[in-house]
Amino acid sequence: MKRRSHRPERLSELIRQAVGAFLTGDVRDPRIGFVTVTGVDVSPDLSHANVRVSVMGSDEEKATSLEGLASAARFLRAQLSKELHLRTSPELHFHLDRGLEHAQHIDRVLKELKETDD
Repeated sequence: MKRRSHRPERLSELIRQAVGAFLTGDVRDPRIGFVTVTGVDVSPDLSHANVRVSVMGSDEEKATSLEGLASAARFLRAQLSKELHLRTSPELHFHLDRGLEHAQHIDRVLKELKETDD
């Protein structure tokens, strides 16, 4: 029976921290707005990483930020390889995480329901 490796989870957290640090300090692309990394999922073979991000702003600003992140993905991959001393760094794929928006929507609906009950 093959033992399950915890390396993808450890690498996910390291990538989340490194990409978050890049976005708070080193980003120079004006397309990338206020972006927060909410999570990273690395494939079992460590070749791909799906980076979930939350972006503040309108739908157009979110799309523009995702375009900027997609164009910065190769640079970020090279930086990760240097920082984390990886032989091969995973290919980064950025996805919009709508969890926060969904939670805010639910909160708004619950407040409206409470107001109508009162």
